Amino acid sequence: QVQLVESGGGSVQEGGSLRLSCAASGHLYSMNCIGWIRQAAGKEREGVAAIWLSGDNTYYADSVKGRFTISRDNARNTVYLQMNTLKPEDTAMYYCSAGEIDCLYDVKYLGLGTQVTVS
Repeated sequence: QVQLVESGGGSVQEGGSLRLSCAASGHLYSMNCIGWIRQAAGKEREGVAAIWLSGDNTYYADSVKGRFTISRDNARNTVYLQMNTLKPEDTAMYYCSAGEIDCLYDVKYLGLGTQVTVS
């Protein structure tokens, strides 16, 4: 089992910044990918960003490229999502996800989420 706990969400004005954290624990040895998925009210889930723990590969959705940065702290088993220049369309529940190869569409574990509201 893997546990993912998100934090750092909140309300911010357009153009502002937030940093989300995902603290992972449990049997992490097979989870090579940690990512962030968001879901706005009435919309489908969207894979936002992912980072692979072997190597430095990252992925960003076109909607957040240049504004969001995903990073990891292996010592703390924590993955961060730095979100800058936030827009109202970034408003959503943000979930941390984990997977063996892919963590945005073949999700093995999902956190409970943290709400981000941009006005």
